[in-house]
Amino acid sequence: MERAAPSRWAPLWLLLLGGLSLLAAQGADVFMETCCADGHRMATQRRDCSLPYASESKECRMVQEQCCHSQLEELHCATGINLANEQDSCTVPHGDNASLEAMFVKRCCYCCLLGRAAQAQGQSCEYSLMVGYQCGLVFRACCVKGQETADFAPGDVGDLQEAAKVSEIEEGQEDPYLNDRCRGGGPCKQQCRDTGEEVVCSCFVGYQLLPDGVSCEDINECIMGGQNCRLGESCINTVGSFRCQRDSSCGTGYELTEDNDCKDIDECESGIHNCLPDFICQNTLGSFRCRPKLQCKSGFIQDALGNCIDINECLSISAPCPVGQTCINTEGSYTCQKNVPSCGRGYHLNEEGTRCVDVDECSPPAEPCGPGHLCVNSPGSFRCECKAGYYFDGISRTCVDINECRRYPGRLCGHKCENTPGSYYCSCTMGFRLSSDGRSCEDVNECSSSPCSQECANVYGSYQCYCRRGYQLSDVDGVTCEDIDECALPTGGHICSYRCLNIPGSFQCSCPSTGYRLAPNGRNCQDIDECVTGIHNCSINETCFNIQGGFRCLAFECPENYRRSADT
Repeated sequence: MERAAPSRWAPLWLLLLGGLSLLAAQGADVFMETCCADGHRMATQRRDCSLPYASESKECRMVQEQCCHSQLEELHCATGINLANEQDSCTVPHGDNASLEAMFVKRCCYCCLLGRAAQAQGQSCEYSLMVGYQCGLVFRACCVKGQETADFAPGDVGDLQEAAKVSEIEEGQEDPYLNDRCRGGGPCKQQCRDTGEEVVCSCFVGYQLLPDGVSCEDINECIMGGQNCRLGESCINTVGSFRCQRDSSCGTGYELTEDNDCKDIDECESGIHNCLPDFICQNTLGSFRCRPKLQCKSGFIQDALGNCIDINECLSISAPCPVGQTCINTEGSYTCQKNVPSCGRGYHLNEEGTRCVDVDECSPPAEPCGPGHLCVNSPGSFRCECKAGYYFDGISRTCVDINECRRYPGRLCGHKCENTPGSYYCSCTMGFRLSSDGRSCEDVNECSSSPCSQECANVYGSYQCYCRRGYQLSDVDGVTCEDIDECALPTGGHICSYRCLNIPGSFQCSCPSTGYRLAPNGRNCQDIDECVTGIHNCSINETCFNIQGGFRCLAFECPENYRRSADT
């Protein structure tokens, strides 16, 4: 019979425990149990193991990180077992299903559901070697527990070692798990551990043990202070956990996301706008606007299909021409002719009505040839030719735009070439502008617009900000210079002998108000000899004695037949 190879998680814990014993045997100054407790506390309170660890010991930080990740996986696994037992599904509420936390929760939830299904179908609770070591432990615990709440949350080192021993039992040997008083959950409502001497009950994360020692009740993190909701959010207690809910609504045009953020509703994409068929819906922040699909030129009107058609002014306008003249409709306009014998097609009477003159079908606003064509007037008619930038397609019998950028790659523009109907235009990448020839690109001197708060150096296609002495470039925007607080630097305490005062771009040293003066180097404080400078207040019968930062007046009397030497 083959045995399942334990996952790498169990040996990592065994190595960690062995490392703790070795460090303890060597008399290390770092208390490893305290370090591991700090890691557990970080996982339980902050639910984050990426925060910086405060210990100065490299070994302690290693233990803190490993214990934090172990505790965090145990918390997530316990949540997954709760989901399997309480809602019989593995949908993670109020969370990102792609996060690492959701993966741990779903893994233990699925393994527990498999164990419950095996028990319901009357199958063996001995887990398959293919599901993995940790999943097998959850599978077996939930299978034995049956339809009740699973009593095992993997992650505890002792539980893993006991389970590893069970997996190594050979065929024909008695399984000690059958004699375990915690089999099937024992007397405990959630987690049970048989120490050999007694049965100890414990609860999942988010629960606390009741005085009866076997039952568990939900912890209200919102009241007990275990929540981390942000400002503007309210804490709502849930079974075994809590969630944060936004206090105020998002307002019209916005919707609340699962992360408690407000997201704009795209009324155009969702189809909840009220734009008419002749209008196009354009989404805006919090709302939308309707704009016409097509703007027709003067003399044209939009039909029901959105196309621009000519207005027959001769029919729509009452008496468009004076008496004795006939209205003749044209593309986009109309003309008036005297009531004389009509001219042939392509001609009309002159203003005097004396002769027929050619109708210039190509004169604006008429466009009889359509886009891409050049209208050429001829007597009594007109012809259409292709404009510059177009070529005539003999198959479609139309003028097709010439893509100059594709036909002459790299030869027209210095940087980027953009094709347009009948032509093209050149553009430049960021940091450059188009030269006067409209084709080549020249560097833009960004420093001329003073983008930096202090000094600016133009480079090819960009620019670089730098700061004067005593300042440093901001890591936030890269253009602002921030004052360096020399007094707050690690060496700040050694800059001045007495007191350091930060000023913009530099610092100043100061001395006590009395008894000292600043040395010529501007950093050290020198004692003032009040006795030499004569600024003391000793009487004539006293002697001035200089001390550091001050002076003393000493009074003494000479014996009989003596006098003070200063008086001689």
